[in-house]
Amino acid sequence: MTAIDEGLLSPVSTGHDDLVSDRLFLNALVRAEGALVGAYARVGVAPPEVERDVDHVFGLDEKYRAVSKGFNVAEIAEAATGGGNPVIPMVSRIKDAVPAEARVWVHRGATSQDIWDTAIMMVARRATEQVRASLGDAAQRLRELAHAHRDDLAVARTLTQHAVPTTIGLHAATWARGLDRAITRLEALTFPAQLGGAGGTLASFVEITGSVDAAERLVAAYSGRAGLATPDAPWQVTRWPVTELGDALVQAVDAAGKLATDVATLSRTEIGEVVEGTGGGSSAMPQKQNPAEAVLIRSAALRAPQLGATLHLAAALAGDERPDGAWHAEWQTLRELLRLALGASWHASSLAAHLRVDVDAARRNLDLTGGLVLSERLSLVLTPLIGKERVTALVRDAAAGGDLATLVRALPEASTLDVDALLDPSGYTGLAGPLVDTLQEEK
Repeated sequence: MTAIDEGLLSPVSTGHDDLVSDRLFLNALVRAEGALVGAYARVGVAPPEVERDVDHVFGLDEKYRAVSKGFNVAEIAEAATGGGNPVIPMVSRIKDAVPAEARVWVHRGATSQDIWDTAIMMVARRATEQVRASLGDAAQRLRELAHAHRDDLAVARTLTQHAVPTTIGLHAATWARGLDRAITRLEALTFPAQLGGAGGTLASFVEITGSVDAAERLVAAYSGRAGLATPDAPWQVTRWPVTELGDALVQAVDAAGKLATDVATLSRTEIGEVVEGTGGGSSAMPQKQNPAEAVLIRSAALRAPQLGATLHLAAALAGDERPDGAWHAEWQTLRELLRLALGASWHASSLAAHLRVDVDAARRNLDLTGGLVLSERLSLVLTPLIGKERVTALVRDAAAGGDLATLVRALPEASTLDVDALLDPSGYTGLAGPLVDTLQEEK
C-alpha cells in the first residue's frame, strides 16, 4: 500500500512539500507536548529532571530532529478517528515512551487543540520561511532582469490588445514589486503558541501551577520552548493566526501567478517575447517548448484563493469555546495552501532565474500597428490643434492602411511639430525607467 497522496496530481508541489508532510506534523505535535513538559519545569512546578528526561527521549534539544521516529503515522491516523484528532492517540504513545516519573507531566492541563494549534504554527512558521526565501530569490532575479532591460521597448497590452509603449524592464519591475509586497505580508505574520485548556480560561494551569502569575509564566515558557510568539490570549475560537496566514499565502501565490500568467502569454509562438529556459517538452510535438513552470504556478494560483476562503469560513463557524468540525476543516486546507505556496514560490524562483527575453521580438511586436500604439499620445498633442473628430478620423485612416507619419505630416497644423520624435515610442514610456530605478534593494 502507498500513501493516498504522493504528489501525482499536484506536480507544482512535488518535491517541495516535505516541510508539510504528515511526518513533520507528527514531529511538531511531539515537540509541542515536550515544550509543555519543559515549560512546567522552567516555571518551577515540575522537577528539572523531567524536562531533561523528555528531551533525552525525543531529542527536543535538536532543532527539527525527527523526534517522532518510531511512531507509526498510519497507526496514529487510524486511531485518531476515535476522538476526532491525532493528539489523543499520540499522547498515550508519548506516555509509554517517557520515564514513569515524567508521565504525569505529559499533556497535563492541556486539551488536544492546544497541542494541535501550537504544532500547526510550528510547521507553518518553518514552511513560511521557505516560501519567503524562494520569493525573495525570485524577486531579486527579476530586479536584475528589470535593470538589464530598463530601456528595452515592448508593448503594453490592455484587454488583450496593444495599448501604449512600455519597457521590458517595467514588466519585470512590476513582477518584482508584487513579490516584494507578498514578502512583506509574510514577514509581518505572527505565529503564536496556543494554550487555553478545556474552555480557553487556563483554569487547569492556574490550578496546577498554584497562581495566575505562574500560569501566565507557563504560557510564556511554553511559547518559548515551542519557538513561537507568546499569545495575548487563547485563540482557539478567534482564528486570526490561521486566517492571516492563509491570506498572506494566497497573496504570495497570487504574486507568483501574475508572473506566470504574463510569461505564459508572452511566450506564445506568435508573441515570443520571453521563453522559459528549462523544460517544456511535449509528448507528441517535439518542436514545442511549453512554459511548464508558468503552467504549474498558474495551477496553484487558481486553487489557492478557494483554500483561503475555506479558512475564513471555518473561522467564522468556530462556535462556542471549541469548534465542532470547523477547526477540523482547517487542517488539510491549511496544509494544502502551504503546500501550494511552497511549490509555486520555488517554481517562481526557478522561472525567474532561467527566463530569457527576446528584445527583437518585443520591438517587432511593438511596431506591428505601424505607430498606432502611439494613438493616445497623438490625441493628447493633436486634439488642441485640430479637434477630437479630426484626430479620430486620422487614426481611423491609419488603421485602414494609411501611413501614420505621412498622414500627420499632411496636417497644416503639424508644420511646427517634430513628427519623427512624436512617433518615436521611446519618447512615450513615461516613468517606466524611473520605476525600474526605484526598485527597492533585495529584502
